[in-house]
Amino acid sequence: MSTLSIATAAEVFDLLRDDLAAIEREFARQSSSDVAVITDIAQYLIAGGGKRIRPLLLLLSAKALGCDSHSRIRLGAVVEMLHTATLVHDDIIDEADTRRGRPSSNTTWGNSKCVLAGDWLYMQSFATALEERNFHVLDLLISLTKQMVEGELLQIEKLGHLINEEEYFDLIFRKTAFLFKVSMQLGAAVTQASNEIESQLGEYGRNLGLAFQIVDDVLDLTAAEDVLGKPVASDLREGKATLAVIHALERGTGADREAIRTVLADRSFENASHPQILEILHRHGSIEYAMDTACAYAEAARLSIADLPESEAKRALLWVPGFVTTRDR
Repeated sequence: MSTLSIATAAEVFDLLRDDLAAIEREFARQSSSDVAVITDIAQYLIAGGGKRIRPLLLLLSAKALGCDSHSRIRLGAVVEMLHTATLVHDDIIDEADTRRGRPSSNTTWGNSKCVLAGDWLYMQSFATALEERNFHVLDLLISLTKQMVEGELLQIEKLGHLINEEEYFDLIFRKTAFLFKVSMQLGAAVTQASNEIESQLGEYGRNLGLAFQIVDDVLDLTAAEDVLGKPVASDLREGKATLAVIHALERGTGADREAIRTVLADRSFENASHPQILEILHRHGSIEYAMDTACAYAEAARLSIADLPESEAKRALLWVPGFVTTRDR
């Protein structure tokens, strides 16, 4: 493992501030349409903020390999547009009312307009990526889109059903970690890096994405609603079994398993309360198990870039896994 010191949050922000601001401007420019409702929805989504972790990863990947061309800004906007499009569609599928502490776009404009605006954002992200004139970039984005759609369809099929850890990891890889992986690979793609380097960066993204989603799923169970920015335990209410829940199901008493099964099948807490489910999870160490697993993936992400040349970007990449596993929202 490298002896290079891990960057601080302030150092990472200083390193990327100008580039992230440029990506925001590019995103706003690319999501402007002659059809006003598309621009309105896109601007509402941009204003909702978010961690911008996917463009941040792309920037760090590109910087670690010495890229200073406009490609990193353009593709940073592309991955954030793609991510935003998936959020619009997810909120419609999940019938969500809130997103990041505000009404979700579909509660304001309705499902029909939002699903079409999401489609438009998807296509606009590809149109923007096409400006790179790079088939490898398009290949990565096509693979990504197919994986995310397959993940969403698989999840819908499994709603309300018990799944095992292998199925859970397959789902979160497709729905979340693949975009982290591709964000890192795109940073390599614009520098014509070797397949080996691109693969290492992709492995970092995959491990980080798995850690990110496991933490997201734990926060859904344990965080306060005003911090999380959306209703707590929404995964259980939607019939989704996440890692801590799967762990408790495998170790719980008959009564424990029945309580969890009831919530997943009913998609409500009418017959078993949220505090009751949390008590079961804590009693079996299931929350700790999920967080330990996330931390193991975060550490694997750090190890996967050990061979990268030392740089400020590498120091920042070593910081990101700690940020992902200690956040509260």
